[in-house]
Amino acid sequence: MDEMPSSHWPAKCIRVLLAEDQGMMRGALALLLGMEEDIEVVAQVSAGDAIVDAVLAQRPDVALLDIELPGMSGLDAAAVLREQAPYCRVLILTTFGRPGYLRRALEAGTAGFLVKDGPVEELAAAIRRVLSGETVVDPGLAAAALSAGPSPLTARECDVLKASRDGATVSDIAAGLRLSESTVRNYLSSAIGKTGTRNRMEAVREARQQGWL
Repeated sequence: MDEMPSSHWPAKCIRVLLAEDQGMMRGALALLLGMEEDIEVVAQVSAGDAIVDAVLAQRPDVALLDIELPGMSGLDAAAVLREQAPYCRVLILTTFGRPGYLRRALEAGTAGFLVKDGPVEELAAAIRRVLSGETVVDPGLAAAALSAGPSPLTARECDVLKASRDGATVSDIAAGLRLSESTVRNYLSSAIGKTGTRNRMEAVREARQQGWL
């Protein structure tokens, strides 16, 4: 039997993992990406703390991650994947095109950052580009991130604001972070000042809006 010419050999499919907590969105993305001849969705997860195990089990080429997920954020998962699964390129796809998120994503070693309002053809092209070694970033968001500058909050101030999100008391925050109550108050006061807000809940909202948390 004659061999098939090499130009007609089927291309290797790009193996993709999807992490998206909204079932309808996740299903739609999987369906649309599955229609691309060279892309195969090999795993779908709805929670951030399922990402790393799924990547280690399925070994996808590209992990397509939302940011705001139950259990662990897509940005935190990306940082873990950089250490535990360096073979997997990470592409962030989110509704929230916030400059602070982009900076944190790049610091976590992601290969791309896109917002969800683009056509699926652009997403498929971005998946191919990050696999080839490129970094793909929404151009409008990149410009906004450059003009916004880095987050003014320290890592500890972010920790304290995150612990404040559900209305925890200073005592609860101190116990959870193993800090003194006076230290927690100092961090909160500093964060409120840096965000230009009046209280810690406003500081949390502003920091989230900027993508610093």
